Amino acid sequence: MNAAKSATDEQKNNDGFSAEERAAMKERAAELRAEARRDAKDAKAREKGDAEVRDKIAEMPDAERSIAERLHEIVTENAPELLPKLWYGMPAYAKNGKVLCFFQSAQKFDTRYSTFGFNDVAALDDGSMWPTAYALTTLTKKDEKVLADLVKKAVG
Repeated sequence: MNAAKSATDEQKNNDGFSAEERAAMKERAAELRAEARRDAKDAKAREKGDAEVRDKIAEMPDAERSIAERLHEIVTENAPELLPKLWYGMPAYAKNGKVLCFFQSAQKFDTRYSTFGFNDVAALDDGSMWPTAYALTTLTKKDEKVLADLVKKAVG
């Protein structure tokens, strides 16, 4: 083994993925198997997705859990047409089967802040450049209003 190898390199297997990345891929594979067994238009699918998201949020550390719980409320109140689901083990909300927005806990990939992000199906286009993810360390009432407006705009 080369002594110059970094700690990050040592954490990765020969496949080039960290343990956290491999765990997220395994979670996603299980999520896809579960989705294949249910119809997204079914009310039970919504209930099951909501329960899975709430269970995942309950596993988070206190500070992240309070942010994730409030974001879940913001999304479900402002975009009830979005289907709650897990995406790579993260709370996410889908439109027509595609993830529109998601919450990534800082703990998930050992980062210094949590992230609320939007995927390309979100209608957030604003000229030639616009943000698609927001770092979160806490949520103020002003932040909640901004995120609620973004979710409404993203749904289109």
